Amino acid sequence: MTGRTPPLGDNGGLWQAVMAAAAGRCQCRGTCGTSHAKDGGRCKTVHGGYGPRHGTGPVRLLAAAADPADLLLPAHKAAALPKTALAAWCPACHDATRRKAVKARQAAAPAVEPDSLF
Repeated sequence: MTGRTPPLGDNGGLWQAVMAAAAGRCQCRGTCGTSHAKDGGRCKTVHGGYGPRHGTGPVRLLAAAADPADLLLPAHKAAALPKTALAAWCPACHDATRRKAVKARQAAAPAVEPDSLF
């Protein structure tokens, strides 16, 4: 197995196109909450490389929406995004960015007051 083995179901080569544009490296530039300052402002995780913790095994990058707000799209809308709207994400940056987007959406939502009983 090579470091560029695509995930199952990548018949159209979309994942491979996103990875080629990213040079096989996570494209997070701090939206996850980490500055990545030691690595020039971009996450250093590469596809097929090893995670930052001992025993994590090889990292498999994801092709997902580049805009953090689009990470909250329903699956059928996210699947329709063009490859120019996608980026390579390591699982850690993807999950942290998605969590931050959820919190931002919740903070922006108006407070709902409960219905009174009387």
